[in-house]
Amino acid sequence: MNAEFKKLFQSLQKGQFAPVYLIDGEEAYYLDKVTEFFEENILQPSERDFNLLVLYGKDAQWADVVNACRRFPMFADKQVVILKDAALLKDFNELAGYLENPSPSTVLLIEHRFKKADGRGKVVKLAKDKGFYFTSDKLRDEKIPEWVEGYGEDIGFHIGEREAQVIATYLGNDLQRIANEIEKVRINVPQEKALTAELIQKYIGISREYNVFEFPEALTNGDKDKMYRMLSYFIANPKSSPMPLVIGSFYSHFNKLYQAHFLKGRSDKEAAAALGTYPSKVREIMYTAQRWPLPRIEYCMMLLGKYSTAAVGIESNVNDRELLKEMVGKMVI
Repeated sequence: MNAEFKKLFQSLQKGQFAPVYLIDGEEAYYLDKVTEFFEENILQPSERDFNLLVLYGKDAQWADVVNACRRFPMFADKQVVILKDAALLKDFNELAGYLENPSPSTVLLIEHRFKKADGRGKVVKLAKDKGFYFTSDKLRDEKIPEWVEGYGEDIGFHIGEREAQVIATYLGNDLQRIANEIEKVRINVPQEKALTAELIQKYIGISREYNVFEFPEALTNGDKDKMYRMLSYFIANPKSSPMPLVIGSFYSHFNKLYQAHFLKGRSDKEAAAALGTYPSKVREIMYTAQRWPLPRIEYCMMLLGKYSTAAVGIESNVNDRELLKEMVGKMVI
C-alpha cells in the first residue's frame, strides 16, 4: 500500500481531521478510497442530509465552493464539502483565498482527478501548510505484482509472488479492477486464506485456452496439438507469458508430479493436502505422474533451473521466446 495513503487513511480513521485536503494524480484507486471515506465515514448518517455537500468542478464556480465552506453546519459539529473533478473548475487558484483562512467547522476535500494540481500555485502550497496533500501516482507495470502482494497482506489474504505476477500479467495495472477480482474470489471461498492458481483460474476467469496454468498440463498430458497451439500463442504474445512466470508455473506442476510418486496409497484428501490442491484434482495429477517416470521429472526440473538463470541473462544472450521454444522442446516426450 502507498505509504502516504496509509498515513492519510490512518489519521482519518482516528478522527484527526484537517480543515482541507487536496488529493490529485492519475491513479483513481486511492482517490476513490479517500473520497468514499469522506462521503460515508466522517458524518453520522443522520447528519449527512444537511452537512454533506458535493460539488463538481465542471458545473460549479469557485465562489460556490467558498460559500459552501463558509456556512455553518446544521445540527452537527462539522460539515463536509467535497469538490470532485477540481481540475475542471474555472479559476481554480481563486480557492487560495479560502485556504489561507479555512473554516474550523468545515472539512474540505478537493479531488483533482487524473492529473496533478499545479505545484507552483498557492492552492497546493496552502493545502500542504493548512491540511494534507496527497498525490496518487500511476504505478509502473513492474511494480504491480509487489502492490498485489501488499494488498493481500493488508486484507489478510495471502498472495504469493507467482500468483501476484499472474494477476498483474492478466489484469494489467488497473488497481480497482485487481482489487475487485480478488474480492470476488474471497466472496466465493470465504474460508480460504490464500490465493492459489486454481482459485485464480476458477474465479477470475483467466482464459483456459491460453494461460500459463494450462501450458504445463497440456505438455505432460500428452495433448501435443494443444501444447503447440499454446506455445505459438505465447511466442506471438510475449506479454501474456513472461519467462519467469512460465518457469514458475512449470516448476509448480512438476513439483506436484514429483511429490505424487511418494503419495501412492494415500486418500485423495490426504494427497490434496500434501500437494496443495483440491481433492478433485488429485487423480489427474496421480495419473499423469504414472506416465512420467521420476528420472524424467527430475530432468525437467533441472532444465527449469537452467532456463531460469538463462532468462535473466546469466551465461545467455538469447531472447525469452527462443528460450521458451528450446526449453519446451527438450521437455516433450
